[in-house]
Amino acid sequence: MNASATHTAGTCTLVGAGPGDPELLTLKALKAIQNASVLLVDDLVSPEIVNFASPTARIVYVGKRGGCKSTPQAFIEKLMEAEVRQGEHVVRLKGGDPFIFGRGGEEVEHLRRAGIAVQVINGITAGLAGLSSLGAPLTHREHAHGVVFITGHAKPGDSGTDWRALASTAHAAKLTLVIYMGVSAADHISAELQAGGLPALTPAAIIQHASLPQQRHAITNLQNLADTLHAQNLASPSVLVIGNVVQGVAAWALQASSTPPLQAAC
Repeated sequence: MNASATHTAGTCTLVGAGPGDPELLTLKALKAIQNASVLLVDDLVSPEIVNFASPTARIVYVGKRGGCKSTPQAFIEKLMEAEVRQGEHVVRLKGGDPFIFGRGGEEVEHLRRAGIAVQVINGITAGLAGLSSLGAPLTHREHAHGVVFITGHAKPGDSGTDWRALASTAHAAKLTLVIYMGVSAADHISAELQAGGLPALTPAAIIQHASLPQQRHAITNLQNLADTLHAQNLASPSVLVIGNVVQGVAAWALQASSTPPLQAAC
């Protein structure tokens, strides 16, 4: 640790804003946002959540989204450090959870090397909120013994996920696959998972804008994953959920629509 920087007047908190619905914020996250003097906001954080900030807070948008102009990660980390050293109460507000594909680990490492303590407040991740909104679990005693959260987007110079090896493990161990940032590579991912032994008819769900009023979804299977994305015009930000836990969604929806309303007791 850098001894010259071990004491700072400011503070830094990484806050998970959840999938978008402001009612899914934790109370701890809400308090941190309200107490922030500087708010560094990711691209996918909804305006309703940003509105919880104090009127005196300085809000800086540091968006990062695949395929769009993004704020360099090194700049964000240096800005966080500089603001803390100026005595600010910095909140780095991230969509979902800071430690699930939010680069929270990189930011914590940078700040700790600089001698700055960091608090982390978890948020509900989109992969959980998305499938839950359809009434389906990620794990189930009969259909899924575990869940894998994985990115479909490899960083430059990285070969990425060995989808065939993952498919073999997922099929043998009854795992649900939750794929983030996988829309652009859906055709490749689908083909590789099938080549690795995951059955073509494995149920799959695509959930766009999880938890928000504009949420859309489609239920399909592994072999038709890419075709369904195109046919339904679903795009990022979407999560892909592949596994037998998805199979009940359509049946549950049909059952709900055919169930007569409850009668009030006399």
